[in-house]
Amino acid sequence: MTATAQQWVEGARPRTLPAAIAPVAVGTGAAVAVDDGIWWKALLALVVALALQVGVNYANDYSDGVRGTDATRVGPFRLVGSGAASPGSVRAAALAAFAVGAAAGLVLAATTSWWLLLVGAAALVAAWTYTGGPLPYGYRALGEVFVFLFFGLVAVLGTTYVQAGTVTWPAAAGAVAIGAWACAILVANNLRDIPTDTATGKRTLAVVLGARRSRILYAALVTLPVLACLAVAPAHPVTLIALATVPVAVRLARTVLGGASGRDLIPVLAGTGRAELVYAALFAVGLAVS
Repeated sequence: MTATAQQWVEGARPRTLPAAIAPVAVGTGAAVAVDDGIWWKALLALVVALALQVGVNYANDYSDGVRGTDATRVGPFRLVGSGAASPGSVRAAALAAFAVGAAAGLVLAATTSWWLLLVGAAALVAAWTYTGGPLPYGYRALGEVFVFLFFGLVAVLGTTYVQAGTVTWPAAAGAVAIGAWACAILVANNLRDIPTDTATGKRTLAVVLGARRSRILYAALVTLPVLACLAVAPAHPVTLIALATVPVAVRLARTVLGGASGRDLIPVLAGTGRAELVYAALFAVGLAVS
């Protein structure tokens, strides 16, 4: 089994990368609002976030593949499930990505505070045990909790802290907003996979809640960033430009609430990722200049 370069790129799931870029953008904007920010630390934080995202994607591909939960997948191409690559090679790719993230994180910890190593170690453990290990929390309806924690709170506040040496309430509001966007992507993904996940015993939050309540949850999650923006606006009025994403969020929520399922949810996933990235960029600019 020898996967092509294009298949390896598809296996890395590049459409999920906005969830890694967005928190670094917001965290950097919040750091600039406090001080001028530190560009090379922002760059290292981005390397950490991207490496962890790619590592998680390969790790999920490996773990789901060996468990057999990808056999009838509707969504993106999977290396192990399709038979294009061996489980060992995909696991090695995941570990290599984690190693890159760990190296960049080590530099950040060494130049900021060594206690950040504990945060980094927790992030690596969470990345692997999402679908890997004997007790994968992604199979126990906890995926959204950890995504909100690590791709929202930890990623945004960590990016701010390594540059500014502190965290602020606008950074915290941005962290909540970005965590909500990231969770919305996961909810849409798991809503699409309810039939196959149910059949294979994968108890995601969408499986536990059911389709109707999962659709309501998605709509609530894409509403939360609007509230975060309004909360920050009195101190940083330019952040209101992030509300330019509201029409897109409304359209996506209508699609989900309207009963889209299966392959019809794939454009929702891509659209939510793009909306998160645009929101993050505009929110970051708003923090930095006002």
